[in-house]
Amino acid sequence: MTLSAVATLPLLSMTEALPGFPGHRDYVLVTADGDGRLFWLQSMAPEGPRFLAIDPGRYFPDYAPALPPAVCADLELDDPTQARLYCLVTVPAEGPAAATANLRAPLVVNPANWRSSQVVLLDGSHPIRRPLRR
Repeated sequence: MTLSAVATLPLLSMTEALPGFPGHRDYVLVTADGDGRLFWLQSMAPEGPRFLAIDPGRYFPDYAPALPPAVCADLELDDPTQARLYCLVTVPAEGPAAATANLRAPLVVNPANWRSSQVVLLDGSHPIRRPLRR
């Protein structure tokens, strides 16, 4: 994908860099499959990181974590229900059938200003590795 192809997508501005990637705060979400079930969270920096992500509501309809008020304030999110959530996906060596989503640390996006942050939820009911297939 060329830079011009992603330039028209909203730029996600991370309030804090993702753990392990301190030099990368600007990303775009690019559909990875054409139907909105899989996305690439792609750094805008040349040679920057790229992560596979999902909209958890499409896979886990009951997923509705409580967002910390400090995160909502940082993202200028007046109504937490308006946030868009994305979860990073891990595809292990066993292949895509064993892929898992990190429901404990969703990426929270304010669609009004595209400010975003990865939030580590304190609620232990959301697993770090939830299988995408049941």
